[in-house]
Amino acid sequence: MTTILYFAWVRERIGTSAERIDVPASVVTVADLIDLLGDRSAGHAAAFADRDRLRVAIDQQFAEFGAPVAGAREIAIFPPVTGG
Repeated sequence: MTTILYFAWVRERIGTSAERIDVPASVVTVADLIDLLGDRSAGHAAAFADRDRLRVAIDQQFAEFGAPVAGAREIAIFPPVTGG
């Protein structure tokens, strides 16, 4: 099982801060995972509609959409972080 964490407006659109899923073998990359998650609900689809507005971390390390997800315990999806 992999824990998927959602932060900020991503969490608000989906309606939960986390979910645990069995990632199918056909899901190889972060992009594949986002495609899979986008089909779960209208909220998921809205949250993942514009990937340019998303960032990802795998096991607390920033990752690109082409990064492999095999063996990941935790994947966080969040909007870009800004300083101030």
